[in-house]
Amino acid sequence: MDSATLLAIDRAHAWHPYTAPLDRDPVYPVRAARGCELELCDGRVLIDGMASWWCAIHGYNHPVLNQAARAQLDQMAHVMFGGLTHEPAMRLVRTLVELTPEPLQHVFLCDSGSVAVEVAIKMALQFWIAAGRPERHRLLTIRSGYHGDTFNAMSVCDPVTGMHQLFNRVLPQQVFAPAPSCRFGEACAEADIAPVAELLARHRHELAAVILEPIVQGAGGMRFYSADYLRQVRELCDQYDVLLIADEIATGFGRTGRLFACEHAGIAPDILTLGKALTGGYVTLAATLASQRVAHGIASGAPGMFMHGPTFMGNPLACAIANASIELLLAHDWAANIQRLEHGLNTGLAPARTLAGVAEVRVLGGIGVVELEQPVPMREIQRQLVERGVWVRPFGRLVYLMPPYVITDAQLAHLCAAVVAVLGEQVEQAE
Repeated sequence: MDSATLLAIDRAHAWHPYTAPLDRDPVYPVRAARGCELELCDGRVLIDGMASWWCAIHGYNHPVLNQAARAQLDQMAHVMFGGLTHEPAMRLVRTLVELTPEPLQHVFLCDSGSVAVEVAIKMALQFWIAAGRPERHRLLTIRSGYHGDTFNAMSVCDPVTGMHQLFNRVLPQQVFAPAPSCRFGEACAEADIAPVAELLARHRHELAAVILEPIVQGAGGMRFYSADYLRQVRELCDQYDVLLIADEIATGFGRTGRLFACEHAGIAPDILTLGKALTGGYVTLAATLASQRVAHGIASGAPGMFMHGPTFMGNPLACAIANASIELLLAHDWAANIQRLEHGLNTGLAPARTLAGVAEVRVLGGIGVVELEQPVPMREIQRQLVERGVWVRPFGRLVYLMPPYVITDAQLAHLCAAVVAVLGEQVEQAE
């Protein structure tokens, strides 16, 4: 299909994420992707600064992952997980139990990040129903968070600054604490944690769980907060006997410099969600892990089983690729590589600090963020970045980078330089 035909069909019929079907942002047709590069149909090549919304950690067309997919296709692409099991899923389940904190012993494989959050919330609710405490049906979370686009996931996203305020009247009404003001690397003062403590004390009889993104709040604002804050939240959950759900869909598998962001605080959640990088961006797959207490608690009450079962649960093709992706990550010194990315992002984005209109530049692990004082002109900045040979997808006041881990130093320098140059042009146009 030629690119003109492709774009004509796209304009007439395709509905893209977070867009209207009319008067939408331009789209750029891709015909191939290799390493950290996207090849457009017009021949231009872009360095990908987004890892396809943070999941393609090994880049594109990786020979190890390609081979894992081919080998599994020769066996079976899919069988139902109800009443059946298979090696790819069991290898993945065993690996996830071994890599995550010890209390997490039970793995529920599901379809996507949002579904993993739905499953986590449902587990927490059913745990308390089984315990004879159905009144514990609400969740506490922190503002500036994002947990997905399905209904329960939307209900724990920020209800004011988030993307889902349109649906606030029909969503479950949750309890929101202020976003942490203590930054990563700082101690958490009593004033920082007091709002969470007060809300837990006030609502403890109706709270099933606290849910948060550990250390890094992603699409809700790309904020990095104190590990000490997370430690104290865990202690408060224990004090008030409230479950803790850690949403590591964006942060899992090394992005923050630790394999899982909870490790920065040395804590274990009761329920953990994983996704995105789980399969290296090849196919959709997610997992929700639960502690013995949660799993056994659900089993102890009627109907004695967890009432959820996605059609593609435990998909063999996805599990085989996930196994290969995790093995590929762990086969190398991934922590040193993330330090390399952190250094490159710090160095490359530093000049943005001097630009008018830039509120802050912050970097943690393989995440670099330029926060502006005003929302970015999305369409124009996107076009200028593409002209400079990079793919970056800003939103709100944020221009951020989460590149594949395999990006070279030269590619990373080019990526950062393009962002700084385009933001500089925006400043000049505004003057």
